[in-house]
Amino acid sequence: MNPYLDIILRSAAVYFFMVIALRIFGKKELSQLNTADVILILLISNSVQNAMVGSNSSLFGGLVAALVLFSINFILKKIMYNSKSFNDFIQDKPEILIHDGKIDFKALAKLEITSDELDEVIREHGVESCKDVKLAMMEIDGNISVISGEKNLIQTHHKRKIHKTLGSLNN
Repeated sequence: MNPYLDIILRSAAVYFFMVIALRIFGKKELSQLNTADVILILLISNSVQNAMVGSNSSLFGGLVAALVLFSINFILKKIMYNSKSFNDFIQDKPEILIHDGKIDFKALAKLEITSDELDEVIREHGVESCKDVKLAMMEIDGNISVISGEKNLIQTHHKRKIHKTLGSLNN
């Protein structure tokens, strides 16, 4: 087999393995990094390097592996943008953690977020207690956003319309 085709196939396999692993282990792992998580990321990158390039330690072999990773990532992002079902498969949905001061303990348990972690995030947003939070959400990127203030939030359903042609913009 061509050694560069081997690198392409190995790199693609590692990329898809990592996408699936992150999907299984959850979005919390993406943004709530502690020391153990950073060590894990460093060790994973080191361990999969050889799986991608095999015995080929040439500059060109490394560049081919990097190009494959960038290309697959670019293609996946395009597919995710154009296909809601594929996007839903790859990414989790945002989760409401607090609404009008009421904590959703089922959502916290599902996401494995402790009350101490939630309290820390709320304080980081400059809010004293959960009772003062209008809305706290675990976003698709794993970050927790917090909205507080006097205004009451009303749940609405909003669909974004995508116009693919200039003609549809005029209608």
